[in-house]
Amino acid sequence: MSDAEFRSGFVTFVGRPNVGKSTLTNALVGEKVAITSDKPQTTRRAIRGILTRPSGQLVIVDTPGIHKPRTLLGQRLNDLVEQVLGDVDVIGFLVPATDKVGPGDRRIAESLDGYGRARKVAIVTKTDIASRDQITERLMEVDSLREDWAAVIPLSAVAGEQLDVLADELLTLMPEGPALYEEGVVTDESVEDRIAEIIREAALEGVRDELPHSIAVTVEDIAEREDGEITDIHANIVVERDSQKGIIIGHKGSRLRDVGSRARAQIEPLVGTKVFLKLHVRIAKEWQRDPKQLGRLGF
Repeated sequence: MSDAEFRSGFVTFVGRPNVGKSTLTNALVGEKVAITSDKPQTTRRAIRGILTRPSGQLVIVDTPGIHKPRTLLGQRLNDLVEQVLGDVDVIGFLVPATDKVGPGDRRIAESLDGYGRARKVAIVTKTDIASRDQITERLMEVDSLREDWAAVIPLSAVAGEQLDVLADELLTLMPEGPALYEEGVVTDESVEDRIAEIIREAALEGVRDELPHSIAVTVEDIAEREDGEITDIHANIVVERDSQKGIIIGHKGSRLRDVGSRARAQIEPLVGTKVFLKLHVRIAKEWQRDPKQLGRLGF
């Protein structure tokens, strides 16, 4: 196939919190490149997942959800989303089949007017847990939100239903051009960043209230031992208050051991060896509101 027929470009997904943006990104790529959680604003960076086919290449930019910011971190995340939306070729608007279209969905759909260069695709997610009537109703509601949808597609990222249909449609909407990444590359995230995200995902499991927003992770050191069989990883889980530190550590360190065990199970396939994971919990007071602390933590 000639370069003239090859298509490549960028797509991002928008929608209310927990509509499944990261889950859909991972399903399309075929590998976990973005962490998932039922906590809003789990995604904190623009993470690129790459899907390469003989006919083209999709660079899927997974971004934080659009939300009303309450901290400097929240404002920076919103600024990041604005920047990505202005740069991509296609914006996919996600609505779960199980929930009626509400004011938040309408507001986001209307906001897409501000990104004139991007084609828009509506995606009804979670069809595996919705009834046929719910799916039909949602498709009609979503279709009526805008007149310029290039396509309206129902799918289930979890069950893998209609993913090929979405990928085909997105590729046809991309501009002609060469591949942007070499074949076999699924993300441009560094191993260090992926490890930090895996640890944060494990730390988010089971925590409530404000704590999810207060958790950050930094990887201090990654070193493979001389025998090549074990990789030593030292990382910090950063929180904002003493009480949060206690929650993360748990009774006699039980919760921190559980976080380490869950994270290690995902890190080992990534680095290709057994892992000795040393986690330290430290406090950085009000880091979400402090420009210097945000800079140190990579925001």
